[in-house]
Amino acid sequence: MVGAVWPVAMQEKDAVSVSAVRKPETRASFSATEERLGRGTVAVRLSPDTVTVSWRYLSSDPVRTVFNVYRDGLLVTPKPVAVSTQFYDYNPSRGKSVYEVRPVIDGCEKTSSGGKWTLPADAPCGYVNIPLQQPEPQTMPDGEVCTYTANDASVGDLDGDGDFEIVLKWEPSNAKDNSHSGFTGTVFLDAYELDGTRLWRIDLGRNIRAGAHYTQFMVYDLDGDGRAEVTAKTADGTVDGRGHTMGDPSADYRVGAQEPVEGRKGYIASGPEFLTVFDGKTGAALQTVDYVPPRGRLEDWGDNYANRSERYLAAVAYLDGRHPSVVMCRGYYTRSVLAAFDWDGKRLTSRWVFDTDSARWASYAGQGNHNLRVADVDGDGCDEITYGSCAIDHDGTGLYNTGFGHGDALHLTAFDPSSDRLQVWDCHENKRDGSDFRDAATGKVIFQLPAAKDVGRCMAADIDPTNYGVEMWSSASGGIRNIKGEVVCAAPRGLPMNMAVWWDGDLLREMLDHETVSKYDWEAKACRPLATFDGCSFNNGSKSNPCLQGDILGDWREEVVVRTADNTALRVYVSPLPTPYRFHTFLEDRPYRLSIVTENVAYNQPTQPGFYFGAELERSGKLFRGYQFGK
Repeated sequence: MVGAVWPVAMQEKDAVSVSAVRKPETRASFSATEERLGRGTVAVRLSPDTVTVSWRYLSSDPVRTVFNVYRDGLLVTPKPVAVSTQFYDYNPSRGKSVYEVRPVIDGCEKTSSGGKWTLPADAPCGYVNIPLQQPEPQTMPDGEVCTYTANDASVGDLDGDGDFEIVLKWEPSNAKDNSHSGFTGTVFLDAYELDGTRLWRIDLGRNIRAGAHYTQFMVYDLDGDGRAEVTAKTADGTVDGRGHTMGDPSADYRVGAQEPVEGRKGYIASGPEFLTVFDGKTGAALQTVDYVPPRGRLEDWGDNYANRSERYLAAVAYLDGRHPSVVMCRGYYTRSVLAAFDWDGKRLTSRWVFDTDSARWASYAGQGNHNLRVADVDGDGCDEITYGSCAIDHDGTGLYNTGFGHGDALHLTAFDPSSDRLQVWDCHENKRDGSDFRDAATGKVIFQLPAAKDVGRCMAADIDPTNYGVEMWSSASGGIRNIKGEVVCAAPRGLPMNMAVWWDGDLLREMLDHETVSKYDWEAKACRPLATFDGCSFNNGSKSNPCLQGDILGDWREEVVVRTADNTALRVYVSPLPTPYRFHTFLEDRPYRLSIVTENVAYNQPTQPGFYFGAELERSGKLFRGYQFGK
């Protein structure tokens, strides 16, 4: 028998809208916006005698498209590449080389944006190297000195050239969980080209505390001009990418910064709070508005020392179905507020505010996780926000509420190969509700595994081709479960549950944990290492995350962006393995792309698409994302 299914008090969506700053409007000032993706070509030296080149297969490419690859203007493919979007050059130049990929349609060769990649003469083997400019150490008011570590990252086309750049958060060594007192160094956001050219640096200033729950930065093209903006919470003393300081540069709201105090030094419990949209190309502040909601009375958030009041999440969502909005969130243990904004290139306007202090939505208090998911879960063409144990509809009203409360991990995708209907696998902290598998549109529980402990980890991935659908497991699931809640394997050995990655080229997903890619051996019921990122370190302690994972370059498989142990560089690891498949890039799937946007939020979660992807495709007979499967 599967885990007991507990009765759930469901609060269905109410037709009456929450009180909003203004009524949502259809924006006519710019057209529907989807990200403009180039070819995403990347070349990586695997050995002195081998270079792998890979590139994107786009939905705009006819199925009959094949590809030529050139090195320094010389055609190096004996015949056009048709099976995958990857090529091995076994006679590369030892010097600097420029690789170019050109699509060929019905014998006619074309060019495409992002089709070129320059491989330096001194390119390392196995990865793309991005040199970093590490911030200088800082001295705190109490004399402590902090250093800096390259932490979470995101990607976006910041300058409109058709290629992704990287936005990197620098975290000080004295960053704090909100429950811990102490001063922290300031947080920096850097933007880098993939060759290491730094575009800008934003200093968030001493009035933004450092830690996983404080700074959530959104990198996305919000106004459809082809260049991504960067949106983040700011304060007095924030310095933008052009060196301009916001507000009062002398203001210092840190408790104990002016005179010694016992206990709660370093917390920021007062002072103005801002939301700023930065220009992705220059780092310049384009507009700054008051942060919604304001901090107000600390006790309204569940304590009196600026812990729960300073818990932030963020997302980008297509709330009207056509245009991206940025959603900034505050609170999840008790009061929870989500504030949606639109950016039209000139100004931020409020779309709606969802606040559990409203009597109508009071039962939604305390339901948020340390992460969130964005997808159109109910099929109305507009994105909803899965906020831990509840969901907020695209219009700022409650969609459903399970009442299971706060948790640390959350996964949303299509688990069942027979349907693209979305489900949620969620774990909970309350030592009661354990983990649940539910319908993402209604919150209806499919199965639940109660637990008398804090279930701090859960994972969902198709790792076993002998079992139907996506598997799921947690720290209290009694092993691997299938979509019916049945135990597939009661005691898998060495199976992580931090992150996942599509790496080796088959349809199953691999695990990503502690600088290692590993694969589940379903016959031996154990995980085996596939790749180790020597000389590198993952982030965030036991959560063990890379700076970023996702399909950001090359073919459909995912890259891993990781810092070197000495923080002098980022490395972008690209799978060196061949694949027999070619699929449209995951980036063209909106839930997947937005899961990259939110990956840096609090407790990082892996990317997941809005469709089923796994072993059952092999026998489907489908034309799936540009690839024809047999039966």
